[in-house]
Parts: sequence; structure tokens; C-alpha cells
Amino acid sequence: MVGTKTHGRRQPSLSQLRAFAAVAEHLHFRDAAASIGMSQPALSGAVATLEEVLGVTLLERTTRRVLLSPAGERLAVRAKAVLAEVGALLEEAEAVRAPFTGVLRLGVIPTVAPYLLPTVLGLFHDRYPQLDLQVNEEQTASLLEGLTSGRLDLLLLAVPLGAPGVVELPLFDEDFVLVTPLDHRLGGRQGIPRQALREVNVLLLDEGHCLRDQALDICREAGRGISGAGRTSSAEGGGGREGVPVTTTAAGLSTLVQLVAGGLGVTLLPRTAVKVETARSEELRTGFFADPAPTRRVALAMRAGAARGAEYEELAEALRKALRSLPVRVLGPEAGQRPGVAHP
Repeated sequence: MVGTKTHGRRQPSLSQLRAFAAVAEHLHFRDAAASIGMSQPALSGAVATLEEVLGVTLLERTTRRVLLSPAGERLAVRAKAVLAEVGALLEEAEAVRAPFTGVLRLGVIPTVAPYLLPTVLGLFHDRYPQLDLQVNEEQTASLLEGLTSGRLDLLLLAVPLGAPGVVELPLFDEDFVLVTPLDHRLGGRQGIPRQALREVNVLLLDEGHCLRDQALDICREAGRGISGAGRTSSAEGGGGREGVPVTTTAAGLSTLVQLVAGGLGVTLLPRTAVKVETARSEELRTGFFADPAPTRRVALAMRAGAARGAEYEELAEALRKALRSLPVRVLGPEAGQRPGVAHP
């Protein structure tokens, strides 16, 4: 479609803007065309027409590569903003037309997904059967990028986020517990003081996981130093092979717990993960901290002013009720951000 006219001046079409935005993202005509389901000749023609309509050169074409011109660099930002606003308009129209229908793109962090998704999916199946739920498991930074860019609609993750333009709908608080090898002196104990973390090697997740940051904050609050990339330093060993001078990290909680079972150290798990993860090995014990135990808060997060904001708030309330069977402290919708060392 050639650009439309307004008061005698041609205007770019959405198809042209979408083609240009795809090329600006991929810097490759074939990849850009595939990303928006358009043939390569049609995409090339749409970008050329857009250049004609705007009267500027957007791309520098060579035999080997595609580059944005200085004008293209500036206008690509505008094109993406226009397309995002059009997407928001369509989303709002859909929300007005039929609440709790259509696609809902939910992002979840890896340290929440395996333990809460059975409850979440059950709720959607029973209460919102017309919603097409699409789940994406990613780390916090990637989820926030997806939310703010419009790639995702709603997030399920640990808070507070401190991200502008993001509204948090708190769901629950949950305690952390200490998972140890079977013969560890802290295994199975109740009322463990946080200061006990000064004397053990705490195994951590890889960089990028918010649960790693939470564990480090808990250790710092207990008054200990941090060394190495994967575990905290300790003043003394506590059982098993904790004294072995290695630096160990894990990409997920399942691997982390297996390392504990092998005697490489101890780790911190949120209560919702304990049943699933400790069932994988008989070489583990669980210890519980003295009150107040270190905690984390889990919430839904949405864009401020989201067209479906009222639906998301209703969904949060339904989730709070559904989660009451888990070992968590469900929060009311009025709960604010609570300070604490367990937050990322």
C-alpha cells in the first residue's frame, strides 16, 4: 500500500513503517522479511516507498550489508514508537470488546516458574478458558525489557523492581530455608540464626538470577564477606566436602541442590521450591531460620496504564486465593513494597 494523503501530503503507511522497523532491527532484508511474514521483494519495496514518502534516505545499501543512515537511526526510534502505540490501541480495543479473551503473554522467572505454574495454569484453565496464555521463562532483566517494549503483557517474578512505568501487584511473601547435605550440623534444625551463614559455604546461582542477588544480600546481612563467583567464603567447614577450595555456580535450582547433595556446600531455597527440589535426593536435609526468617516477595507486574489493567488486578486477586494452599503468606492488594534483605 502506498502512503495515504493528508491535506495534499503523502503519509507513510503502517506496512511501510513495520517493514522499516524490521530492517532497522535485523539489518538484513531476508531476516527482516521473515520476522514480519513478508516477502523480501515486498519488504524492499515498502522501505523504498517510505524513503520516497519521507524524502530521506533511511538505509545505506552495499553488496554485503545494510546500515542505517543518520536519518534512519533517528527515524527508526519514531517508527517503533508509532507501531507500539498502534499495538496499544488494538490491545485496548480488544480489552473493551471482550475481557479475559485473546492472547496473554506471561513472563516468569526460572526460580518461580516450576513451582507456581501448576497453580497458575490450573487457574487459567478453570476460570479463564478463553484466554490464550503464552508463557515465557526468562531472567528478570529480559522480562522487564519484554514488558516495557510490549513483547510481554504481564510478569510473575520477585519484587521490588524499581522500574519506572511498571506497576507491581503483590501476591505473597515466602521464607527462605537452608538446604544442607544429610550429615551437616545445621541440617534439620529449627531456629537457625542468620549469623550461622558466616560459617558455611553457600552455593549460588549464576549471574543474572535475582535469587542469586537475594542470597548474597542475606549473607551480607548476616555479616559475612563474599568471595569467588559462585559461592560465599566461610570461616570453617560444616560437613561433607565444604572445605574443598572450588568456585561453583549453577544455572538452575535443580543443579544447585544436586551440588549440595554431593557435599559441595549448602544453599538457600524459597519455601515454594523445597518440596520439588529436595525430593530429587535422599542426601539432603532442610533447616529453618529463626524469626524473622529471610524472605522474598513475589508479584505480578504490568505496564502503568495498561489497557487491560483492571483484568490484571482481578487476575492477581484470583491468584492470591489459588495460592493459599502453598507455604506462603498471601498478601492483600493494598500491600506496599516491604523493605528487606531478600529482595533483588
